This record gives sequence, C-alpha cells and structure tokens, in this order.
Amino acid sequence: MIKVSIIGSGNVATHFYKAFAESDTVKVIQVYARNDKNLKHFKGKTNTCSRLEDLEEVDVLIIAIKDDAVNGIIEKLKNRKEVIAHTSGSVPMSNLASKNGVFYPLQTFSKDTAVDFETIPLCLEASDKESYTVLEKLASTISDKVFPISSEQRKSLHLSAVFVCNFTNHLYQIGEELCKQNEVPFEILHALITETSRKATENSPKDVQTGPAIRNDEKTLASHLNQLTNEKYSEIYKLLTQSIQTTYGKKL
Repeated sequence: MIKVSIIGSGNVATHFYKAFAESDTVKVIQVYARNDKNLKHFKGKTNTCSRLEDLEEVDVLIIAIKDDAVNGIIEKLKNRKEVIAHTSGSVPMSNLASKNGVFYPLQTFSKDTAVDFETIPLCLEASDKESYTVLEKLASTISDKVFPISSEQRKSLHLSAVFVCNFTNHLYQIGEELCKQNEVPFEILHALITETSRKATENSPKDVQTGPAIRNDEKTLASHLNQLTNEKYSEIYKLLTQSIQTTYGKKL
C-alpha cells in the first residue's frame, strides 16, 4: 500500500484524491489546505489538516497548488523524509528537498467534470532513481500512460498545451459568442469540434488543415472580416489567417 497525502484543495488536488481513493493500492492519509474552509469537500472521506506541522509521514507528498506557491511550500517541507512531488507544468523540479520530483498530469481539470485518469498522461521527474521508482509505481496505479519527462521537456509541453487547450477553448468561446449574436445554437458546431479534434489526434495537424485561409479564398476572408464588429476578434482572425498562409506558403 502506497501512503499519499495531498497538499491543495483545488481542481487538480480534488481529481487526484478521487483517483487515488479508487485505487486498491493507494491510501490517501491526509489532505492539507491553508484555509480549513476549503477542506469541507474532503471531510468525512479522509483526514484533513490546515497546518503543515500536522502532516503525518507518508510515502509521497503531492503538492497540487498554484505555481507561484510551490517552492514556498517545498521550502517549508525540505526536512521531511518522503518524496515530495509537485504537479505543475511550468515549475522546474525543486532542489529544496532531498527527495523531490514532478507528478504532472497533462490534462485540463474542472472540479465537477469527471475524467478518466487511466488515459491521462502522467509526466514524471525525480531527483534520484529511488524517488522516480516510487513516483512511477504510484502513477501506474491510476494511469496507463506514464512518461519520464525532464523539466525542459515539460516546459515545452506546457506551452504546447496552452496552444491546443487554453487558446483553442478561447476560440470556441468566440465561436459561441458569434452564434449567440446571430441566434444560432452553438450545438450545431459540436460535431465539427469533435471531428476536428479526432483528425488532429489521428494525423499530423499540418496534414489536415482546411478552410478559406489555406485555400486563399479572398472573397470569403473579406466577408468574414466584414462581419466581425469586435476589433479584437478581427485581429485574431487576421493573425491566424496569416499564420496559416505563411505555414503553407500561400500568397498573402
């Protein structure tokens, strides 16, 4: 049995707790949050605490908090004996603790949206072989996709993830807004979103690009820009059109 405690009570911490709680080989000993009010979701399910001094000794401490607070927490925990691993995509592996690592789930999380952890890539890094083995064993209890990823590789992955997830979702939001303005159900675009994602994951995205930009359909491009009354959206449209045409060698 692998004993784990989780530092944090947000989206990532909540989903890790659920995944570990469903595993027969992992026991969540405690969940920590600085504000006791944030622990109400965990009370009655596992032990909770709001003081770092009250954390019991475990095999792995998972730190699932905001990026800019990670090193401050690790500094306070540096004299502990267990493996201390954070879940950030952008924070380098810390050298503040003797046994430290990274336990980064490459996925977008919302508290009330269920995820299948078996399909989520877990990117691991550790300060030594022994610590990596512990993290790998823990990761394998909840995911079928476990990868050794260095801090430099993880920085690049996190940047890529912002493009394919956060930026793409913002474009979905713009599309939904345009639909609402014209009283069109956004649901009509759902099948297109699903098919676009499917093609991008089964092929190189560069090989399946479609649309008026790659066709250099000037009349359609001009028509779209005429429809956009929001200047910010016009600039986004122009920038993405230019990027697509530059990528495929089209005449601008």
